[in-house]
Amino acid sequence: MTIIAEHGQLLLILACCFGFFMAWGVGANDVANAMGTSVGSRALTVKQAIMIAIVFEFAGAYLAGGEVTGTIRKGIIDPSVMEGHPELLVFGMLSALLAAGTWLLIASMKGWPVSTTHSIVGAIVGFAAVGISPDVVNWGKVGSIAASWVVSPLLAGTISFLLFMSVQKLILDSDDPFRQAKRYIPVYMWIVGFMISMVTLVKGLKHVGVEIDLGLGSNFANAVPLSAVIGLCVALLGSLLLRRVSDDPGTEHRFDNVERVFAILMVFTACAMAFAHGSNDVANAVGPLAAIASTIESGGEIAAKSSLPWWILLLGGTGIVVGLATYGFKVMATIGKKITELTPSRGFAAELGAASTVVLASASGLPISTTHTLVGAVLGVGLARGIAALNLRIIGTILASWLITLPAGAGLSIIFFFCFKGYFM
Repeated sequence: MTIIAEHGQLLLILACCFGFFMAWGVGANDVANAMGTSVGSRALTVKQAIMIAIVFEFAGAYLAGGEVTGTIRKGIIDPSVMEGHPELLVFGMLSALLAAGTWLLIASMKGWPVSTTHSIVGAIVGFAAVGISPDVVNWGKVGSIAASWVVSPLLAGTISFLLFMSVQKLILDSDDPFRQAKRYIPVYMWIVGFMISMVTLVKGLKHVGVEIDLGLGSNFANAVPLSAVIGLCVALLGSLLLRRVSDDPGTEHRFDNVERVFAILMVFTACAMAFAHGSNDVANAVGPLAAIASTIESGGEIAAKSSLPWWILLLGGTGIVVGLATYGFKVMATIGKKITELTPSRGFAAELGAASTVVLASASGLPISTTHTLVGAVLGVGLARGIAALNLRIIGTILASWLITLPAGAGLSIIFFFCFKGYFM
């Protein structure tokens, strides 16, 4: 308790710095994943992708980021075990943020799309199991999170594969692909609008004190008709934009005009992916920060539940945006160009499949890896064209970096934990 009383302000300042550093890493590595498909398929320029991410990542983090944050903050370890020693929780969460942020910096410099969720979960488990006691770790929760790392790429890959096959059947393989594209793309736009509205209404708005009540009983039932209407508005907006795209008979390839139509659709899926990513992955940066802030502000009392202050989500959202803008280009190149050749139609299927998976996970409070989800989605689209369409060497490098991430986060966290303990105690 005396350490919290003496050094509380310094520890909170360190927590904010490390939380921002971790959020920077999320932006430089994970958000670059989210935007890589749009840039790689040439539907958006790097500058346009960054502008979309600034708006929608921040909105997702602030409006819908609180659900997963609860899992990262208090689901992985049992804080009650450290009841008499709150400084251990503070040192541990500081170590986790610094360790995960450091690993993300290294990975981003190499252009490896690693998992920020892996990084922070590994770091929290590392300091808790070695620095305190293996009993502190909620191994059942860690197991369910680990299972989601396998499920998420499989689910995203399957959804993306099916989406691209539907695009191929309904549009690309038809006698008049351009006319079919104009007919069916508003339907895909409705799906995008509906999905993002659902996660915002069901899970997001309660964090900013807004409740939707149409008299239909549950929050979910109230959200469905409203989301359907919002999806309709998105589809109408998309239809108006599509009218500006005319069929140019002078193009060399019969699908060039269709891809121009899909490029418009990818603006919508990029927004969806950025929002979905912000809602899920801001937790990796602000979860440990929230645990530190609540412990210090209560004078050392470790609460089983603590409110998530607005300024913490604000700091996380800002860090994510700065990370993408300053260093996101390397990972963007890996995702967008090196795994498989992406066109707007393929990029659309990958992005919508990944966004759907992330939204489902965010709504259920499961911190899945956006990286695994997006890479799985890109692989699903590539497999729709056969195994030869995939760059197996790059995929091997990505898988190796995924395997290193968990022990790297844990190892760095253990070192930092004992450094903090040695300095302050």
